[in-house]
Amino acid sequence: MSSSRIWTAAMLVIGDEILSGRTQDKNVAALAKWLNVQGIRLAEVRIVPDVLGEIADAANELRGRNDYLFTTGGIGPTHDDITVDAIAHALGVEVVVHPRARAMLERYYGDKGGLTEARLRMARVPDGGELIENKYSGAPGIRHGSVFIMAGIPHIAAQMMDALTGQLEGGDPVLSESIGCWTPESEVSEILGAAEKAHEDCQIGSYPFFREGRVGANFVVRSTDGDALAACLAELTEKLEAAGHDVTQGGI
Repeated sequence: MSSSRIWTAAMLVIGDEILSGRTQDKNVAALAKWLNVQGIRLAEVRIVPDVLGEIADAANELRGRNDYLFTTGGIGPTHDDITVDAIAHALGVEVVVHPRARAMLERYYGDKGGLTEARLRMARVPDGGELIENKYSGAPGIRHGSVFIMAGIPHIAAQMMDALTGQLEGGDPVLSESIGCWTPESEVSEILGAAEKAHEDCQIGSYPFFREGRVGANFVVRSTDGDALAACLAELTEKLEAAGHDVTQGGI
């Protein structure tokens, strides 16, 4: 649904392994890009340990100021996979075994040793939760209203996003275009600021880099309005070139 309203989401990354550095999170960028296509902006990300109270408190805080909340991690078969319990606590509901999730797991593990008590943990949902399809391992994700509980494994989380495509209400997709210059961003900061101020429907991000022994920067213009984006990009390019900077379309 197209709308001028800005829809936002928060992401709650759960797991001691992320905080310890043993595992590097790859889901933030994937979720942000996917949300943009849905017309939803990822407004904030928080990482919390495998502590039920901290997960629940963070979930309530984040969902209280965003349209959607996505969690990743902590929905496996082991004792420290407590995300379902924590979200149920946050929502004030009981944890139940979803009959369709149980049937899915029974089929998946039918020739893999059967559905053990540990594996049955992956059929647990906050009461009232719906399932998010997972073609890879049989263990589904969970949707409960505006809260989406997803796997931490990147390729499984990505598949769950695909399963949700088109199911969330959002606004216009965020469009973006890039240009780049071999110049320190400090030398063009006034140009960037003036261009963004002149085009209120656009945002300009500046991303410096050091390559080939030189300093440069890429500038990304974002907007939900394609015409406004094009006008801002054209003016920014013109001003940079007028200041003596060679502009590379698409970024460097």
